Amino acid sequence: MTAVTPDQPSVAPVGDPATPGAPSTGAAPGPRTVTRDGTAPAASGDVAAFTGSRPDLRYVDHRERVSFVRAPFAARTWREYGYLWLAILLAPFAFTYGVFSVTFLVAMLVPVLGLVLAGWVVVGGRGWGSMYRSIARSTLGVDVAAPAPYVRRKGFWSTLWHGIGDGTGWRAVLFLLVTFPLAIVGFVASTVFLAVGLGGTTHWIWSRWLPLQQASDGSWHRGASFGADWFVDTPVRQLALVLAGLVVLWLWAQVTRGFAHLFRVLTVALLGPTLSSLRVADLEESRGRTVEDADAKLRRIERDLHDGTQARLVAVAMQLGEAKEQLASGGDPVDALELVDLAHSSTKEALVELRELARGIHPPALDNGLAVALETLAARSPLPVTVDVDPAVEASGRLAPAVESIAYFCVAELVTNAVKHARATGVYVLVERQGSGRGARLRLRVRDDGQGGARVVQPGEDGHRSGLAGLAERVRSVDGTLDLTSPVGGPTVVTVLLPVRV
Repeated sequence: MTAVTPDQPSVAPVGDPATPGAPSTGAAPGPRTVTRDGTAPAASGDVAAFTGSRPDLRYVDHRERVSFVRAPFAARTWREYGYLWLAILLAPFAFTYGVFSVTFLVAMLVPVLGLVLAGWVVVGGRGWGSMYRSIARSTLGVDVAAPAPYVRRKGFWSTLWHGIGDGTGWRAVLFLLVTFPLAIVGFVASTVFLAVGLGGTTHWIWSRWLPLQQASDGSWHRGASFGADWFVDTPVRQLALVLAGLVVLWLWAQVTRGFAHLFRVLTVALLGPTLSSLRVADLEESRGRTVEDADAKLRRIERDLHDGTQARLVAVAMQLGEAKEQLASGGDPVDALELVDLAHSSTKEALVELRELARGIHPPALDNGLAVALETLAARSPLPVTVDVDPAVEASGRLAPAVESIAYFCVAELVTNAVKHARATGVYVLVERQGSGRGARLRLRVRDDGQGGARVVQPGEDGHRSGLAGLAERVRSVDGTLDLTSPVGGPTVVTVLLPVRV
């Protein structure tokens, strides 16, 4: 790799494992009063993480960990056994609804008007899915996200086909059909293991009330019999049966948890949102955020032009007009020259502001490639910044303009955060290319030796939105990811993965 260093005193990569001999960093001096985003600090030892994909998982697992020894006595095991009871009670009605949904649709294929009713029957499967998700939340410890709601289309044919083709409804109907035999087998197997286990461990108590049985040799026995002449009626055999019952009880816990897990998997797979629907929702939200960011940027540019550059140009026009009037009326040329000189200074200041605005929209250095742009950024930073760029990044061809722009602004924002909030003494930036072909990705790794405690503040949290959240949204707009690790005391490491081609 080739290193691109700024025109300031060089600094070794701050604790970066890729650089041998890099100094280790300790906690930043002084009390930690703000986070990297200027928000309230996170708890001590916090490690924040954020990925480009929204954390809208298909489900959230709330199950507590239970050891094998505690399994028969754990509340989780008994809740899952309770789910098997509910499943067997609901299974006949659910299975009937599922069979009716299929047969009614087939029966209504000829009378087209009846297909509308059949579509509503399919959509009604969503109600069953909602009920089973609620039961799974309270008994199986899994909170399954609800699918996208059904939206009724306008027009007869749109309503007809949208109802019949409702994927969420059909997946719920499939769940009702598939879980019917599973509910029977699961309940019977679990209950048999439980009954045998409890019976074996308590046999020594209730066996005294069993009727007498005669063996083949004519002797009489009172107790459970295994075969024709083997009876559990001696202390040794009673103890052996208790031990066997305990083993069966532990097996019961595992059998119950196994069947509960099958129901959990089916609930997530058939009653939750599909990956494609989550993807669509994520893209829609990302698109909305991108539009909002673009609108906010345009408003900021308009405000800067109106309040800054436009005001200066108006002042220049007034100064030149006043100088023109003085010269036209035979006034003092010295005063007119002062006005022209003042207008000249204001014009240069306006040009500087325009350059800054243009650089904020698209840095001119990006025209020469990402490496040159980052070199320029490092040279202008008040903090020592070391930039390490993999030659493969430029050797394999220019990146997509949108990717180069996002990568540049990510590094710029993170360096700015290190300067403003982190109390860092140096920043290390690593840029490399991963993979090849259409799956190639650009990896940015920005590390500083500041005080840490950075976190992503999402819109609506703490009443505002952080700069890191804006970066994450910008990265998501091109299917990238952003990961943040920032324990208290530092270092802060931000890793950004971007596709080479949009």
